[in-house]
Amino acid sequence: MTSEADRPAFFEYVKYCYGAKLPDSMSAWVANDQAGPGATRRMIIRWAIPCILLLAPMLFVHASIYVRLNMTVPIFLPYVMFSIALNRVYRRHRLAQHGLDPDLVNAIARKRDAHLYEAYEQKYRGK
Repeated sequence: MTSEADRPAFFEYVKYCYGAKLPDSMSAWVANDQAGPGATRRMIIRWAIPCILLLAPMLFVHASIYVRLNMTVPIFLPYVMFSIALNRVYRRHRLAQHGLDPDLVNAIARKRDAHLYEAYEQKYRGK
């Protein structure tokens, strides 16, 4: 681990990005990484890197740019769309994998929209 005991070392971080479990001592870091600000962006970037590495050789095929783009874009765009669509599901799984509450994924939205929930409760449930 690095000098900061709450942050994983480089190789631990790479393994963590692609599915490995970190020690329980880093659970606060994992919670912030999976549910904190920018978590969605980080996950999409982590998912895009392997796809880019696999598709990059297709860009070196001796053909026009249109042929190269027609080989890579139809694979890359659905990959990114599915990563966006399944982002919350995967982050919930990662939190549960580390023994944390999966509902942390919604924590930022709950804080941001708390006044809406309170207004709904008062208007429709009389609380």
